[in-house]
Amino acid sequence: GLDHLLFVLCLLLLLDGLWPLLKTITAFTLAHSLTLACAVLGWFAPAAAPIEILIALSIVMLAREVVLKQRQGAEPTGGIPAGHTTSLLQRRPWLVALAFGFIHGFGFAGALGELGLARADVPAALLFFNLGVEAGQIGFILAVLALRQMLVQTARQLQRPAELALAYGLGGVALYWFIERLPAVLA
Repeated sequence: GLDHLLFVLCLLLLLDGLWPLLKTITAFTLAHSLTLACAVLGWFAPAAAPIEILIALSIVMLAREVVLKQRQGAEPTGGIPAGHTTSLLQRRPWLVALAFGFIHGFGFAGALGELGLARADVPAALLFFNLGVEAGQIGFILAVLALRQMLVQTARQLQRPAELALAYGLGGVALYWFIERLPAVLA
């Protein structure tokens, strides 16, 4: 879904270096795969409305962190402003991605559940749905990284403003989703 891709895009904007990115994306993938399986197999399936709200808020939180990262990079020292403490997301992004991955997995379960599968078809559907999500996620990550590399090579001075504008846009979309989904929780 689009919300999943926006979450991954925020992670890509937030993380520097291949190892932190791999570790964080892997944690996110493991978590959402686990909760997807739990929900589809009927072991634990929370109500969809609160999950959709939490997914939107997870994107808002990541977008905020991207904005903070871009602003910190704009500091004259290039570092974190005096008196500012780093967030858990900055210190351990894989841990935060793991926690949010559990939530996103329940969101995937709603999409898979809407297909109305026969009980006997669930294991194969779960496997191929998960493989499809991962293939799409990997393709998306590679495309974004290639686009980012092209931007760096052609117009390095535009990278920071472009990423900052993108973070505000992602946060705005996620905030809209939060407001749009809120009545379903309050009803």
